[in-house]
Amino acid sequence: MTHEAEYYENMVRMLELIWGKGYMAPGGPGNVAKLLAGTEPEGKLILDIGCGIGGPAMDMVRRHGAQVVGIDLEAPLIERARSDARAAGLHEHCTFERVSPGPLPFSDMNFDIVVSSGAVTQTPDNDTLFSEALRVLKPGGYFSCYEWMGTGNEYSDELRYWIELEGLTYEFETLEKYGERLREVGFTDVTTTDASDWYRAEARREYEMIRGDLYESMVEHLGQTDADHFVKDWGAMVVVCDSGEMRQGYCRGRRRD
Repeated sequence: MTHEAEYYENMVRMLELIWGKGYMAPGGPGNVAKLLAGTEPEGKLILDIGCGIGGPAMDMVRRHGAQVVGIDLEAPLIERARSDARAAGLHEHCTFERVSPGPLPFSDMNFDIVVSSGAVTQTPDNDTLFSEALRVLKPGGYFSCYEWMGTGNEYSDELRYWIELEGLTYEFETLEKYGERLREVGFTDVTTTDASDWYRAEARREYEMIRGDLYESMVEHLGQTDADHFVKDWGAMVVVCDSGEMRQGYCRGRRRD
């Protein structure tokens, strides 16, 4: 099965302008810290599913003392991650691999921790992803993810409009369903944490920033057409965050010892 690239160059540039160099999901180093809290990552081998351009993986090395393997479906993202890791002198501590949809190309019980930020949301078959995360974890290892989620209700016109503007694949599940599925595939000690209030405020702050102080820089780096597109995109996202139709949350599970 092939995967059609969705993250074009200007989209990646925009995400970095908003969320920081190397990041394609909100929260920056603070989000990485939340994903790893309580997992004792120092000296551990971590698999980052949907690593994007590698910012979180490199942060796991720098701040948390881990060894990291990052994987993604899109070759340009992996090429950028490898280049940035080499430039930062981190290429011996974090490596990046392009993978295809489906089973993970790793042996059983290979990693101490598996993390993901946004990959489950963009995976139609998240049961397989959860099962594969469990398979490649060592006994006692943790799976931890941050995802954008839904309410379980039929999509409103506002949500459909925002998804159309995004131009990305989204499979919105409820936070509660994520927890259920983690338990069903065999994880124990499953926890879920709603982060919707946090990102609702963040999305509003980001929207005001890109309409204001950041706008001229966006035009310079992206061109007028794409700059205006992303202003519209963020405005539509604020609507569905404020309505509660798009939620955000953390999920975690542990493989039994």
